[in-house]
Amino acid sequence: MGFQCSVLVVDDEPTILAMLSAVLAEEFEVLTASSKARAREILTQRTVDIVLSDQYLSAESANDTGVSLLEWVRSVRPATIRILMTGQASLDDAVAAINRGQVHRYLFKPLHNDHLRATLRDCARSLLLERSHEELLEQLRQLNYQLEMRVQQRTRELEEALRQLQYKNSILEKMALTDPLTGLPNRRAMDRLVRTELQRRTRHPTPISLAVIDVDHFKDVNTRYLLPGGDHVLIWLGQVLTGIVRTVDSVGRIGGEEFMVLAPDTDSQGSLMLAERLRRGVASTHTDYRDQSIRITVSVGVGCAEVDKPATYEQLKELASAALAEAKAGGRDRTVVKMLK
Repeated sequence: MGFQCSVLVVDDEPTILAMLSAVLAEEFEVLTASSKARAREILTQRTVDIVLSDQYLSAESANDTGVSLLEWVRSVRPATIRILMTGQASLDDAVAAINRGQVHRYLFKPLHNDHLRATLRDCARSLLLERSHEELLEQLRQLNYQLEMRVQQRTRELEEALRQLQYKNSILEKMALTDPLTGLPNRRAMDRLVRTELQRRTRHPTPISLAVIDVDHFKDVNTRYLLPGGDHVLIWLGQVLTGIVRTVDSVGRIGGEEFMVLAPDTDSQGSLMLAERLRRGVASTHTDYRDQSIRITVSVGVGCAEVDKPATYEQLKELASAALAEAKAGGRDRTVVKMLK
């Protein structure tokens, strides 16, 4: 990994602390705490990369739990990765951990050494990527500042300085238009694509369709497979959708489990065929996650304007959203197309 992450293990059983320390010591800097109070003391004194806490700690009050500890960690050390381990998991416990502590991982006892090490390695890689990303942004900001100073001080170097500034700004712009999870265009990028297509359409009238796709019962996926499993499904879904559409179409993730497809030169009949291909394509395949097969369905709402019908982005989005709501209300795993009147 190139660096050694620090891990604070919190458990009120000395044997478990000793076992976890032995398992992790070769790859991580391990600190231990047998109580919430001791863990808070350590975290107040120094930065820790990962906190691995048992859910049920011996406590003087009902608030001394692993979830409350991680909730506190989130408030004072938001960059620290939070992992909760438990041997008495329930759905309410998982919801509390996700909502209050916003845990990154949820591990079940008895812990398997290989799985535990693999989980922490994955967390360490995420930290490294995040730090590298922050360093890149800082380097870009510094470079832009230096270039601006050079422009003011050395006018004869203006052309070269501006060229470099534009190049670096294009990197930032690309980062701002890409969904970091799926690599697809994000909402901002899709807004631009649709508005550009609508401007072209005013000069060269053609039909146009805009589809909004929502994963059915996605909360169940997050509940069963936790956040990493949900992310895996979203990445896979983006790849499936991209593989189904035409080369002239654009697929983006516009938020959560919601995706958008822009289909230029597509009338009502064509949009229905495209939407059904997307719906059936998702329903007919599956993805594997940690040796488990995951199947999902999607609901698709489409707003369509025929060749002779002027349309705005807001009108198409409103139509597509209304169609999606109708598909959801009709039982999900459905396609609904609405025409602009």
